[in-house]
Amino acid sequence: MIKGIIFDLDGVICFTDKFHYMAWKQMADNLGIYFDEEINKRLRGVSRMDSLEIILERADRTFSAEEKEALAAQKNETYRELLQQMSEADLSDEVRDTLQELRNRGYQLAIGSSSKNTRTILERIGLGDFFDAISDGTNITRSKPDPEVFLKAAEFIGLAPEDCLVVEDADAGIEAAAAGGFASAGLGDAAKNPKVTYPMEKFSDLLDIL
Repeated sequence: MIKGIIFDLDGVICFTDKFHYMAWKQMADNLGIYFDEEINKRLRGVSRMDSLEIILERADRTFSAEEKEALAAQKNETYRELLQQMSEADLSDEVRDTLQELRNRGYQLAIGSSSKNTRTILERIGLGDFFDAISDGTNITRSKPDPEVFLKAAEFIGLAPEDCLVVEDADAGIEAAAAGGFASAGLGDAAKNPKVTYPMEKFSDLLDIL
């Protein structure tokens, strides 16, 4: 019996992929490292430092831990500046209406995202105070496919994994849900993952699952 729903943020509630791509692209270009949208796909659902490691695979030199921290901070600063372009218009009517209906039905609703900018994004799209709990990059040490972010979210809303449904758009998220003992609903690429419990074509399909 599902009592709580844990949502990934980017690609599920809203879409900030373009801002991540622009920020990583700017950093890579400054370093003379080739980076395109195909490589960018590998970064979905992956932590900032792990994303940086993927980009640096094509570098012609090695970087120290201090240099990597500085590059990650530089990317995030660019990304945060780009996020200021977001507004409530970036939250679709379908997502807003579905979330409200799930709230009306009495489900506990949480966010489970590896992003450290989760609260900023939610504020920008008008959902700053909507969710019962937020588990994000500020309270975890391991990124997906490790289940930590979802396990923390479940803990924050006082539920066991088997009482929660994870909603994801990335393979790493579905793998994390499965590893943590959660049922999952998948959008996009995640809908094709063999470990997904409920493949979905659109966000509002949640209302038929639950």
